[in-house]
Amino acid sequence: MLDGIRAFFEKRLDPPTTDHRPSDDDAGDDAGDDDRIPLAACALLLELAHADDEFTEDERRHIEQALTRHFALGEDAVRELIELAEAERARSVDFYQFTKLIADRYDLGQKMVLAEVMWGVVFADGELAKHEAYVMRKLTSLLGLKPGYLAEARRKATGESE
Repeated sequence: MLDGIRAFFEKRLDPPTTDHRPSDDDAGDDAGDDDRIPLAACALLLELAHADDEFTEDERRHIEQALTRHFALGEDAVRELIELAEAERARSVDFYQFTKLIADRYDLGQKMVLAEVMWGVVFADGELAKHEAYVMRKLTSLLGLKPGYLAEARRKATGESE
């Protein structure tokens, strides 16, 4: 899977040609989208972790555990995925490319699990910064989650009752 992600980066980082027409090699690109989902999810989690300008060890640990659990990755693969996602996140103008991929591929249940993990990142340092709340609302909106789902995911992530 990480080879697919690495190939994705290499393809994206190659200088664009002025006359790119789809070729037979491009026909299978959608199949590679599934390989990019962990990268997209990781990039969104990192975006939240950096939203308050402080990426704590607790946030890192939460992200590592979530990636290990949800994508069945080993420690080395998780570290490499985080490095790749950090690089891609830093190069990105916005997070639409990440949310679009997930919104297109995930069903509602998978989006809810991701939202719970995202809330876990937000609360990993014990507090909710104003900008973290804004980024969370923005990301979940782009993922197609309604405010009620967002509130439910928050309750599940924090253990709050209704």
